[in-house]
Amino acid sequence: MNLRLSIAMGDYDRNRALFDGGVQIDGVDPVFMLLNPEEMFFRAFRSIDFDVSELSFSSYLVKHAKGECPYIALPIFLSRAFRHTSIYVRKDRIKTPGDLKGKKIGVPEYQLTANVWARSILEDDYGVKPSDVTWVRGGIDEPGRPEKIKLQLPGDVTMIDAPEGSTISDLLDRGEIDGFMAPRPPGGAARHNPNVGWLFDDPTAVAKDYFKRTGVFPIMHVVGLRKELAAQHPWLPAALVKAFEKSKAAALDKLADTSATKVTLPFVEEQLKAAKETMGEDYWSYGVQPNLRTLETFVRHHHAQGLSSRQVPVEELFHPATYESYKI
Repeated sequence: MNLRLSIAMGDYDRNRALFDGGVQIDGVDPVFMLLNPEEMFFRAFRSIDFDVSELSFSSYLVKHAKGECPYIALPIFLSRAFRHTSIYVRKDRIKTPGDLKGKKIGVPEYQLTANVWARSILEDDYGVKPSDVTWVRGGIDEPGRPEKIKLQLPGDVTMIDAPEGSTISDLLDRGEIDGFMAPRPPGGAARHNPNVGWLFDDPTAVAKDYFKRTGVFPIMHVVGLRKELAAQHPWLPAALVKAFEKSKAAALDKLADTSATKVTLPFVEEQLKAAKETMGEDYWSYGVQPNLRTLETFVRHHHAQGLSSRQVPVEELFHPATYESYKI
């Protein structure tokens, strides 16, 4: 009899062969739930609702560093993004990244993975440290969003709450903060304010240069397996990695079939060609070794930003069975 598992993940092309049945997980009878990240992460970390769940890399690392995470991660990176597009500013007063020093930046949560990466870019490439900014925490579209995980930030980092009843989108629109950092764009009137825009006028060009210099393609989400299930079923971590890899391969095969474009977006062939030329054939790799530099960069910044209580070695991040695989 197969093992019945609840699996929470996003509705991505790289997962589609799993939830439509084209790819099976060896020995598993899955119940898939396609959820948005906010609901998925809240339920996974607050009430451990799922046997397998897509997880915020940052939230996982906060808890894992303390030995308090109910999940063990697998090196399946369902969400990746260059977070140069996560930084919005008041273009009428912020012209360069250095102009953010001494200013206020709104965040929905300080520890969000996208924000860890965005702060690392500001610090490494432009000399803007987290302590150079006043951070204003609030919801993007709804006031009063809390941090999902309790944090103890460094003493030189200043974070205040948005005024009651206000969102960070409202504050940006009114000019009461100078910047906005989040995995989603500003909402409300700020979305249409002509004085609000990306910090980087051409974030794609800046991100390509970043990758060429660093070799880093930022990882946003990992997949977590409940630790007791991993202990009870030693075969399960490798089976999950195998299935997610096969599902991703199926998605890439479809994307490359340009007889009829599979996504509702023009210039797909050109974008695919450019991605391979810049990043190589396996530009969205799973596994530890192909992503070692990215993983090392993230754990270093995560700890330096005061989010993880210790700098976790990469060899400790994932289930031991997933660091190696067979070859034919």
